[in-house]
Amino acid sequence: MEKEYHEGGFTLPGEAGYEKLTLELAEKWGADVIRDSDGTKLSPEILNAGRKIYSTICIIREHNAFAQAHPDSQQQCFLISEAVVAEKSEVAIPLLKGYFDEQFEINDSPEALAFWQVWDRTADRLVPASAWRYENGVITVTGCEKWHRYTASFLCWRVWEEINMYNHTTNSWTSEHLRQLDPRHPLAWAYLKDWLKNWCEANPHTDVIRLTSLFYNFVWIFGDDMRRRSRFVDWASYDFTVSPAALKAFEAEYGYALTAEDFINKGLLQATHRPPTKAKRDWMDFTQRFVAEKARQLVEIIHRYGKQAYVFYDDSWVGMEPYGKYFASIGFDGLIKCVFSGFECRLCAGAPAPVHELRFHPYLFPVGLGGLPTFSEGGHPERDALAYWLHVRRALARQCVDRIGLGGYLHLTLGFPAFNDAIEEMAVEFRKLKALHAHGAPACLNVRVAVLHTWGSLRSWTLSGHFHETDANVLIHVNEALSGLPVQVKFISFDDVKAGALKDVDVLINAGRMGDAWSGGDVWKDASLVSEVTRFVYEGGSLIGVGEPSACEGGDTLLRLAHILGVDEDVGQYACHAPWAFEAAPSPFPVRAEALPARPGVRLTGPDTQVLCEKDGAPAFTLHRFGKGRAAYLSGFEYSPAAARMLMDLIAFLTGADRRAAGVSDHPMVECAWFPNDGTLVVFNNADEPVEATITCPKGDVAVSLRPLETRIMKL
Repeated sequence: MEKEYHEGGFTLPGEAGYEKLTLELAEKWGADVIRDSDGTKLSPEILNAGRKIYSTICIIREHNAFAQAHPDSQQQCFLISEAVVAEKSEVAIPLLKGYFDEQFEINDSPEALAFWQVWDRTADRLVPASAWRYENGVITVTGCEKWHRYTASFLCWRVWEEINMYNHTTNSWTSEHLRQLDPRHPLAWAYLKDWLKNWCEANPHTDVIRLTSLFYNFVWIFGDDMRRRSRFVDWASYDFTVSPAALKAFEAEYGYALTAEDFINKGLLQATHRPPTKAKRDWMDFTQRFVAEKARQLVEIIHRYGKQAYVFYDDSWVGMEPYGKYFASIGFDGLIKCVFSGFECRLCAGAPAPVHELRFHPYLFPVGLGGLPTFSEGGHPERDALAYWLHVRRALARQCVDRIGLGGYLHLTLGFPAFNDAIEEMAVEFRKLKALHAHGAPACLNVRVAVLHTWGSLRSWTLSGHFHETDANVLIHVNEALSGLPVQVKFISFDDVKAGALKDVDVLINAGRMGDAWSGGDVWKDASLVSEVTRFVYEGGSLIGVGEPSACEGGDTLLRLAHILGVDEDVGQYACHAPWAFEAAPSPFPVRAEALPARPGVRLTGPDTQVLCEKDGAPAFTLHRFGKGRAAYLSGFEYSPAAARMLMDLIAFLTGADRRAAGVSDHPMVECAWFPNDGTLVVFNNADEPVEATITCPKGDVAVSLRPLETRIMKL
C-alpha cells in the first residue's frame, strides 16, 4: 500500500490503560493525532508518542461544585404541564408529572414566578395570575370553566446535562451526574474563563482544545415513562437558551417582552420544522450574538496559551451555526462534525473554518444511538461503519474535508478486528480523495441548483439534525441525494427570492409538508413571492416540487405553485369536481417508483401535464411545461443511490445539461466523479453485488467490473 495514503489526516481516540492498543491502531489507521474522549484520559506514554494531541472540553459541564454552591447559575428552560380537565371550578395541575425528575427541578424563585403562565387551552385564554397559586410542585387554579383543559407553563432548572444523561441511561455510566452552567450568569462566566486559563496552564501537552460545542444544548426532554422516554428532541431548537436574565436583556434591547407562551407555543415548543415567529427570529439572533461574543473570548484565551481551538458541531452547538452571520467572527481554527450521512459532510466541508474534520460513526460505545448493540455482543460495527461510509464517500468526492477520525472507548475495538480493518480501508480511500481535491475540483454539470426553504443559508445542507433523527421529512432525503451529485448547490430563503436571488439559479427545489418550514407555510400567501417564482420558470427556469411544495390553505389552489407544477392536492376542496383522467407517458429517463410514495390527493390541473409514474391511481411523478421553462412534481422522495441517479437525470433533463462532462454510468447503482486536472476517474459501486458498467466521461467510454460496494480510482 502506498505510504503516502497510509498516514495523516486521522484523529484517533486514545485511552490510558490501553497504551499498546492505542499505538498499534495509530499505526494501522495512520493517525497523526490522538485525542481523549468523554470519560477517557491519555497517559504520559500516549502524550509523548510523537503525535499531536487534542483534548476534549465541554466548557459548561463538569463544574458540579460551583453549580451546587451557586444553584442560580445553572441552565433553565420553560416546560408545559400535562393538560388537566376541570371537573369543577377548581383544578390542581402537577407541574412535573410525566417528566424525568432527574433532569428537571422547578425554579419557583420570585424572579422565575413572574414569567409563569396558566392557560385555558379550550378557550385559548391566558388565566390571570390572581386566579392561581403555587405550592409544592402543584398549581391550583380557581374560577375554572368546567370541562375546559388547563395547562401551566413554568421555568425549571436543568440539573442533569443531557449528553451526560444520555450516556448514563444508555451506556450504563455510573459516574456523577453532571450539571451545566449558564454563561449569562456573571459569576459563572468569570469562573469559566478562569477555569479555562487554569486548564491551559495545567495541560502544556495539548496542541488543540476540542470544544465539545459551546454553551447551549439542543433540546432533549426526557419523560418518566420508558414507552416515551424521549418526549421531545430538536437538534436546532433554542428552547434551552432561556433564563430570566436573558429575557430581561432581550426586552431591554428589543423594546418588547417575551412570555412563556413565545417558547411553549401551545405545547408544541418552537421546533425548527415550523415556520418561525418574529419573536423567535429575534431571539435566535439575540442568542447567536451572545454565543459568538462569549465564544470569541474563549478562543482568545486558548490562543494566548499557544493552542488551537476546534469546535465540535453537535451537542451544545445552539447559537453557533456555521452558516450564520456570526460564526466566522469567533475565530475557531477548525470545525469538527460527526457524520452519518453525505449532507453532514457537505455541511462541514463548506463552512468558514480553516480546518474541517469529520468524526465517523459508529461511535466507540457499546450501544449505538438507535439503541442497538454496536461494540457489544450481537453488534457488527464494521457493517455500521460501511453503511455510513457509503453515504460519506459520495459527498467527499464532491467536496472534501481535511481530516477524519473516531471517538469513544478504543478498548472496545479489541473484539472486533473486522471493524479495525474496515476503518483502515476507509482512511486510505479518504486520503486518496483528499489528494485528488488538492489538485483541482471534480467536474460538475453547468447547473446551479437552489434549495428553497424558510431558513435559507442558515440551515445549509441540514434541517435540524442527523439523518436518523429526521428521516420522515422529505427534504433531508433530497439533500442527501444532492450531496453526491455533480451540480452546484446553494440554499436560499423566501426573502432571498424576493430580493432577486433567482437570477443566479437554474433549478429551484421546494420540498416539504404543508405548513412546515421547508415547504414554507403561510409565506406563500405573499403574492410577490409567487409572482417571482412564476416569472423565473416562465422565462426559462426549472422548478422541482416534492411532497407538498408551496402548500398553503386559503387560496384557489392548495399548492400555490400549482399553475407551474401542473398538479394540485385535494384535501377536500375538490369533493364535487371531476379530476382529469390520464395515462402514464414514456419517461425520458428511468423512474424509480420505489422512491415515490403514494399521495392519493394529488390531481392534475389540466390535460398538458405528463404523468411519468402513478401510485394508487394518483400522479406520483409529473412533468409540465410552463412558458419557456419546465416543472417537475414528485409525490415524495426517499433516498437511495438509484433515487439519487433519478434526481440527477431529472435535473439534466430539465436544463439540457450534458451529463457526460462530469462522468456518467450506464448503471443506476454506479456513481462517479471525474477529476480533470489529474485525469482520474473515481467510481463507486453502491450495490452489494458485482456490477458491470460503462462510464462515459470526457476521455471516452470506460468499461469497469466492480466488486460489491467497491471504490475504484483510475488514472485515464
